[in-house]
Amino acid sequence: MKRTLRNLLSVVTLTMIAVVLFAFVTPQDQKAGAPWVIPANYKSMANPQKGKADPDKVGQMLYTKHCKSCHGGSGLGDGPKASSQETKINSFKDAKFQAQTDGQIYFESFMDREMKSFEKKIPAAEDRWAVVNYLRTLK
Repeated sequence: MKRTLRNLLSVVTLTMIAVVLFAFVTPQDQKAGAPWVIPANYKSMANPQKGKADPDKVGQMLYTKHCKSCHGGSGLGDGPKASSQETKINSFKDAKFQAQTDGQIYFESFMDREMKSFEKKIPAAEDRWAVVNYLRTLK
């Protein structure tokens, strides 16, 4: 009886360990986001905060508060909440991202898709542009 119980306990323990380990090696089923459809007025929109030092600090603070949990501390898209998102989070360091105009980044960050909720969390346009400026520093 003791031997059977011990064997059962061993099997259950090994099964639990295997399940836990498998959870960490299973790839996430995140899909790539659809291509952005950015209105022309955003593509050519000028950044009124460009080149100003103070907005970068404000942008960093807002990024840390609202963005870091998904996008990660250095903008790689590897924050602790990134794997729970339906869409794969791309890196801000990517040359394709950095090649966009400030207006395109503004639109993608605040006006469309999953990020639309941040339009309410960061209501001031000046603060939104500060985040765009900060994203530019993550090259």
